[in-house]
Amino acid sequence: MTASDRYSSPLAERYASRAMLELWSAYALSGAGVLPRLPLLRIGLVAICAIYLLRAAALPWMLARMPDRGTTFLVVSSLIVLLYGLIHLIGIVTAWPRLDGTA
Repeated sequence: MTASDRYSSPLAERYASRAMLELWSAYALSGAGVLPRLPLLRIGLVAICAIYLLRAAALPWMLARMPDRGTTFLVVSSLIVLLYGLIHLIGIVTAWPRLDGTA
């Protein structure tokens, strides 16, 4: 099975991923006070941070079950999302008191 067989529309998947990352960026900027407050800001930021960190933690599982993806790609992408997750975590902890909308 090739990559093109697994996905009905790689272009649609790419656009969906881009839209998701743009939304996540908007939440990060809202949490930093650069953009107006978005709804469910605390929950959204914690969920986004958790997704990044869980994806990074899944590296051993992915190496064992997705050898066709390439070790270099899996390791580098895991390091990138780990960095994103840690940056989000630092931002959440730092800004937590004012993220409730009352401060």
